[in-house]
Amino acid sequence: MTKNDQNSRKVGGQSFYYDVRLLFPVLFLVGIGIVMVYSASSALAFKKFGTGYYFLKKQSLFALLGIVALIICSRFPYRFFRSLTYPLLILALIFLAVILINGLGYSAGGAKRWFRLGSFSFQPSEFARFALIIYLAYSMNKKKDVLKDFYVGFLPHVMILCMFTVLIIFQPDFGSVVILGILTWVMLFVGGVRLSHLLTSLALIIPAGYFFMVSADYRLKRITSFLDPWQHSANHGYQIVHSLMAFGTGGIWGTGIGKGYQKLFYLPEPHTDFIFSVIGEELGLWGVLIILGLYILIFWRGIFIAVNCKDSFGSFVAIGLTTAIGLQVCVNMGVALGLLPTKGLTLPFLSYGGTSLLLNMASIGILMNIGTAKKVLENPKVSKT
Repeated sequence: MTKNDQNSRKVGGQSFYYDVRLLFPVLFLVGIGIVMVYSASSALAFKKFGTGYYFLKKQSLFALLGIVALIICSRFPYRFFRSLTYPLLILALIFLAVILINGLGYSAGGAKRWFRLGSFSFQPSEFARFALIIYLAYSMNKKKDVLKDFYVGFLPHVMILCMFTVLIIFQPDFGSVVILGILTWVMLFVGGVRLSHLLTSLALIIPAGYFFMVSADYRLKRITSFLDPWQHSANHGYQIVHSLMAFGTGGIWGTGIGKGYQKLFYLPEPHTDFIFSVIGEELGLWGVLIILGLYILIFWRGIFIAVNCKDSFGSFVAIGLTTAIGLQVCVNMGVALGLLPTKGLTLPFLSYGGTSLLLNMASIGILMNIGTAKKVLENPKVSKT
């Protein structure tokens, strides 16, 4: 077996390529996530549902479905997403619009961001992120020779972003808007859109974003509590203070899995938005460093696939998916460590949440399929999936 064949296996008479350096950290994180979701949520689940295994069972099911999604997407030719660009875009816009209709959207924490289907919920903004990545990759690939033209390479993409932004603002979900904006900016920059257009857009967006943040009392209080959380520890700084206390208690080696204190009705949403804080308390600095190392491996591998892909559409998709995961990690960890204002955003592969886990696992499958296409070009013996 040659070096190029080391990551291929016979499946149904065909060779199937998988990227161990991408797959291993993802599965490791998912496994850690199942354990930590149970640890973080057992007390809360017992109080609400009479059993400490409620969130564990659902997260395990999400993980199994996510693995299925990963396998399917790794075998599904990524180029076919080009023909699905506009159906995905339209579907995402419909989801975001319908969720605002009374009786259809599910509200929590003062925001209407979910569809509720029985005991399961679906967050359209997660799907919208994926649809936007596919659209930008398709459009930039199609217009790659004229991307420096303002009316062709910049304006149409920003208009699509604005459509998503308006619908998401009404939820409201300012954090998702920021994520989509940064994601679009990065993809346009990588695609070759004129830098002057991108910098001009920043000069216009930053003052508008500032005005939007200070226009609502609750957002302004989040900013002030972020600047000095200890002064507001009884109200808007409560989450950050208890998150920092969790990291401080964990020290280097942690208190041990299941032995954390802040998750016992002190730290809000310990199994979703603040699961990183629970990890910091129970696994300590060494656990945090392992988690960071696994994410760095995923990010490095995603960039490697994007850079080495011979097809510009595949390269743009890989950049978009990798950037989306990276941004989600940075925002969640930044909030947990008090480096960013409080924002409800899950930690990929670790936090409890079906929509996020399924779409992130599917994204990894797509990255693997793009890597497969590169492998086929290098080694014709490895068949396309």
